[in-house]
Amino acid sequence: MTLPDAYSDEPQDHPHEPDVSKRSRGVALLLSFFGGVFGLHRFYVDKPRTAIGMLCTFGGLGVWYLYDLVLIAAGEFRDSDDLPLRQWGVTEGAYAQHRLTGRAEQRVNELEEQFDGLRQQFNDLAERVDFAERMLAQQREPSRLPPSPRGS
Repeated sequence: MTLPDAYSDEPQDHPHEPDVSKRSRGVALLLSFFGGVFGLHRFYVDKPRTAIGMLCTFGGLGVWYLYDLVLIAAGEFRDSDDLPLRQWGVTEGAYAQHRLTGRAEQRVNELEEQFDGLRQQFNDLAERVDFAERMLAQQREPSRLPPSPRGS
């Protein structure tokens, strides 16, 4: 009869790691608190289907949102791998895992430039609309004034 690994005296090759998510409980809690009705915390833990459900129902009209908020605060909320979020900080492994590669970083920079261009175009358009509104207001003002008396 052999004993299970937990009872053997032989050293194990790798220590037993706790089965917890590498995602941060603190980040999930902040995302849930500020954007929980939109399912941001569920997008963060890679549960897009339920996140979209929360987005469409505004967090289950607040009930689902509060339920998730309590679960995250208690450390019982689980990610897509069914691992509980228990670590408050962002671990180095998780950070390295999400670090952008050179190609992705280049794409992000391109998108930022495009976004800045769109922002500038929007600002220019807003200025033009404001100018047009002022011109229309100036044209309307003379018609509001009473006619000046002639021959007095």
